[in-house]
Amino acid sequence: MICSFLIATVYLMVLTANLSVFSIIQVDSHLQTPMYFFLSCLSILDVCYSTVTLPAMLINAITGNRRISFNGCFTQLYFFICVGGIECLLLAAMAYDRYVAICSPLHYILIMKKRVCSYIVTGCCLLGFINSMLHTLMTLRLTFCGPRLIYNFLCDVLPLLEAACSNIHSNQMFIQVDTVVLGVFTFLIVMISYIHIISTILEIHSSEGRKKVFSTCSSHLMVVTVFYITGIFSYNGPKSGKSFTFVRVSSIINSVLPPLLNPVIYCLRNNDVKTALKKASTGI
Repeated sequence: MICSFLIATVYLMVLTANLSVFSIIQVDSHLQTPMYFFLSCLSILDVCYSTVTLPAMLINAITGNRRISFNGCFTQLYFFICVGGIECLLLAAMAYDRYVAICSPLHYILIMKKRVCSYIVTGCCLLGFINSMLHTLMTLRLTFCGPRLIYNFLCDVLPLLEAACSNIHSNQMFIQVDTVVLGVFTFLIVMISYIHIISTILEIHSSEGRKKVFSTCSSHLMVVTVFYITGIFSYNGPKSGKSFTFVRVSSIINSVLPPLLNPVIYCLRNNDVKTALKKASTGI
């Protein structure tokens, strides 16, 4: 009962926070900028990311029935990988957007045009769809024999490979390549962007201004780092044994914590968003 209550509470918080941020960005004319466009996309993505896992976990906790159909498992696998991959790419795009805004403010309007931002988000979605389809198809071709037990809270790649009784070498190779491209490479883009941002911030003469921007950047980096590290570990952690527990925990943290914290870190601490929320609540 306590577990069910916690899952339901977390899911409602994720829905409320992210949908509120998305709605306020759509209706407030002052928030029609590239940064908030990416943030609105991230909000919807986080809702989808949590919806893939938390409702199923809630039903399992309430009913005590931990079974999932074969088709249901692979549907969850597809959407979990798809949304996770898109978020990796989108976070890298958002970091680049902030890099251009802070390090090259005079060229920002020319570089980050509305059409360019739409192309970036569309590209992130297409790559996420393709990547997830490849993972799902490669996992579907495996043979699953004996008791079909998935030692995880959700249908993810590593637990399914652990349950397979056919050759999984090509799957493991694809996971390694995917980790480098979608995980390590995009994380490096984020880190390089923030290194340049921080070096630019250091040139700000106002100590109060530096403190404010550093506080925001550190919060962003904290959430992004948690998302990338837990995501990378979920696909490259121990394949079996007691240590596999950490893979399961990483999967849960990766699918719950960032969607819960992103609205707070990116938006609800932002003065423009807080002003827009205040106007909406007072009807001004």
